[in-house]
Amino acid sequence: MIVACDENGAIGKDGDLPWRQSTDLKRFKSLTTGKTIVMGRKTWDSLPSALPNRRNIVMSRRQLENVEQMDFEEILDLKETEICIIGGGEIYRLFLPVTEKIEQTIIHTKVEEPDTWFPEIEGFDLINETYSEAGTNDDFPMTFRTWGRSVSP
Repeated sequence: MIVACDENGAIGKDGDLPWRQSTDLKRFKSLTTGKTIVMGRKTWDSLPSALPNRRNIVMSRRQLENVEQMDFEEILDLKETEICIIGGGEIYRLFLPVTEKIEQTIIHTKVEEPDTWFPEIEGFDLINETYSEAGTNDDFPMTFRTWGRSVSP
């Protein structure tokens, strides 16, 4: 699972990311290239096209054209070693109980009037945390966190 959120867990506003973070986009690309990515229809609609060098799968109640679609059970049955859940809010909530690892970027801002949130992270241990100043093409500084599923209850 891969997510970027503000300091309060907001991930979206008006169907889009509420920031521009080139450094985070590069990290996202390195984490997802060559892998299967799963997203909801609203996330799919926010993209200009399918993300290259990845298997793009969209979950939606309605039939979409020119994209592979699967339901929750079909995705769980995939044989890929790593499936990257990339949003949005409903998809994160659906997959969080079966997720083993979360790659989270905390964008150091607080979005005004967000409409989409990442669920609270429970049952995971913080494995790694790295702070990054805002780069030339970043709106804000950020912290990269890697979470792993807790072994003990």
